[in-house]
Amino acid sequence: MPRWKKVAIVGVGLIGGSIGLALRKRKLAKEVVGVGRRAASLRAAEQAGAVTATTLDLASGVQNAEFVVICTPVSGIVEQVREAALHCAAGAIITDAGSTKEHIVAALPSKFSRDVAFIGSHPMAGGEKSGPENASADLFVGRRVIVTPKRGGAPKKLKELVAFWLSLGAETIKMSPAAHDAAVAAISQTPHLIVAALAAATSLQHISLASTGFQDTTRIAAGDADLWRQILADNRDHVLKSLDKFETVLASFRQSLENDDHQKLKRLLETGKKHRDAVGD
Repeated sequence: MPRWKKVAIVGVGLIGGSIGLALRKRKLAKEVVGVGRRAASLRAAEQAGAVTATTLDLASGVQNAEFVVICTPVSGIVEQVREAALHCAAGAIITDAGSTKEHIVAALPSKFSRDVAFIGSHPMAGGEKSGPENASADLFVGRRVIVTPKRGGAPKKLKELVAFWLSLGAETIKMSPAAHDAAVAAISQTPHLIVAALAAATSLQHISLASTGFQDTTRIAAGDADLWRQILADNRDHVLKSLDKFETVLASFRQSLENDDHQKLKRLLETGKKHRDAVGD
């Protein structure tokens, strides 16, 4: 038997589409309704098999939904959660997949009327290609999802949210919104900014000679520019702090080259290798 009668996904792109595919592959929901702004995108989600029905109207899309996942750009999440809370089933859980958390969690209550709860989430999965056509039912398998409950929230609802992500094959970790934003600035957002800067600083005449090293290093720079603009702007303070640390290390690399200090250069390279090796394949 399905665990949920109806799950609504607002924004059925790569992440939302993968959630829908995972729910349907594992037969976890009787209905998976996709809510979006463009009919063409919703048709693509249907064709990919990510949803059982679609609508352009958020209120009707989340009606009677026991679980609502907001997978839109961070700038619209707060208002969409508020609207969804008015129309979803009593006792429903609303979560999101936004890459930043502090302003979203601060702007929303952990509990709305009718026992509707909001708890933030951030699946650490994805890629540079967007859209439901690039979604995968196994995108979350073995990946971590960070959940960011508000202090004083309902433990039972948090347990249900964790069970949701576990059912899609993910692992979960609980963090405060501030700790989350500092961490993702260091491991995701600042690297994206640096890689984009590297790609932008490379002459097109040299790019024509590029092979796998450049391609692998700059892969994430191919991500949607407007989406990343929103993410970087929303988490600006943490990204700037992370950039400060990067600039200090980069200056050490430069200084070792300027001074022809081979030992220092080797130590810096070894530190980089050690940290990269800790990530694994």
